Amino acid sequence: MVIAPVTPVVLEGEHVRLEPLSEAHAAPLLAAARQGGELFRWTTIPQTAPEMADYIATALSWREQGSGLAFASVRRSDEVVVGSTRFFLIEHWLRPPGQERAAADGCEIGFTWLTPGAIRSGINLEAKLLMLEHAFEVWGVHRVCFHTDARNERSRAALEGIGAQFEGVLRAHRLSAELTPRDSARYSILSSEWPRVRGQLAARLAAGRPGRRG
Repeated sequence: MVIAPVTPVVLEGEHVRLEPLSEAHAAPLLAAARQGGELFRWTTIPQTAPEMADYIATALSWREQGSGLAFASVRRSDEVVVGSTRFFLIEHWLRPPGQERAAADGCEIGFTWLTPGAIRSGINLEAKLLMLEHAFEVWGVHRVCFHTDARNERSRAALEGIGAQFEGVLRAHRLSAELTPRDSARYSILSSEWPRVRGQLAARLAAGRPGRRG
């Protein structure tokens, strides 16, 4: 099966606009990344111009390969770039000849980070709603999953807060921010669960309750 590049799309809500990541975002994204400090202890965020250039180049190569779609998160109130997030590990399951499916079957959401000033503003919560809506209602995936460092209690609480189901801990699953193997807590949302999750997310946004990482 030939996998086509992922079509870039802008996802926009009341609080945030998710713009497909490009070289034009390098400088504002680097300015945002340098504000994080301790907030980024569990995540490797580019801190120099060459690192940011590599970060964006990798994201663009994944898009061309059909395996990822990265965004710059723009706060709508002042049009400032406040972080990034992405779809990645977009899956197309192997099927018998004649039973192929053009749409993706599953994906992961991750590489998510925000500046301190954007935390608990509704941006993260709305971004998740926009991305999940696109994954389930446009791409028609069966599952969206998330992984976070098992030690990252804040991130785990946020995932549970959006309705993702904890599946377990994968040992020595990925490289940690300390460049050592980390255990990952895995969460997921299935297409059958999406209507309930969507309702919960929309209600929380409407009520102004973004949550611990929103």
